[in-house]
Parts: sequence; structure tokens; C-alpha cells
Amino acid sequence: MTTDTLHIVCPHCHTTNRVRVEQLSHQPDCGSCKAALFTGHPTALDEAAFDKHIARNHIPVLVDFWAPWCGPCRTMAPAYEAAAKQLEPRVRLAKVDTEAVPSLGGRFNIRSIPTLALYVNGREVARQAGAMGSADIVRWVSAKLPS
Repeated sequence: MTTDTLHIVCPHCHTTNRVRVEQLSHQPDCGSCKAALFTGHPTALDEAAFDKHIARNHIPVLVDFWAPWCGPCRTMAPAYEAAAKQLEPRVRLAKVDTEAVPSLGGRFNIRSIPTLALYVNGREVARQAGAMGSADIVRWVSAKLPS
């Protein structure tokens, strides 16, 4: 694999695609399901999809750990959606419903929600608990990404 090619996991079928760096901003499609690799919307993940997106994506992955009963989570949802439109294709945004997938909340020691966790090269590099606005999310992610 050359450095001008990245692995990007499809948000729809979770197939890993090879995408040339210069094609990221040209709305690439999945080679398997033909859907857009970047939709400007967060991707909902179960445990298997979470592991694949974290391990296989060559772009950073920002995960919102949330629950449907959580007021601050519901308040932050539109801001997280807006942040996806600004951060893709540089960063994949994903959501994990800790009510539906409690194993991930336990595995990553999520103690309060919403919690944002940023993963780079398969490793968590930053975590932030509490609701944030879209500008704050974008600023926080940008500050935490390696240069």
C-alpha cells in the first residue's frame, strides 16, 4: 500500500475500500455497495462495525457514545450532525448507542454520556465528556488530531 492510498470503511456495508488521497474530496463510492463513502452524517455502529471502523479506517474516527434517554445526548445530536458535514472526509463520525450496545460502553469505560472519543490508527487519542456545540466539536477534533 502506498501512502497516497487510504483504507476507508463504507458507512453502509462496512466493506474496506482503497481510495486515493486526491479522490477523498470527490465523493468516492464504495466498490461493493456503490453507496457514497462520505455522507455528511454520523454512522451508527454496532460492536462488529465499531471494531472494523476503528481498526481499518486510515482516517481518524470520532465516536459519540450516547443513549436515547439522555437529554444532553439528544441536545447534542444536531450539533454532531453539523460537525459531520464539516469534518468529513478528513474524519469519519460515528455514533454508538450505549443502550443498544452496552458491551462497547463497558469495554471503553464510558462513565458519562455523551462522551466523544477520537481514534487515530486504531488507538484512542482523546476523550471529552459532555454535550458540545458543532463549532466546539470541530475545534476540539482539530486540536487533537496529529499534525
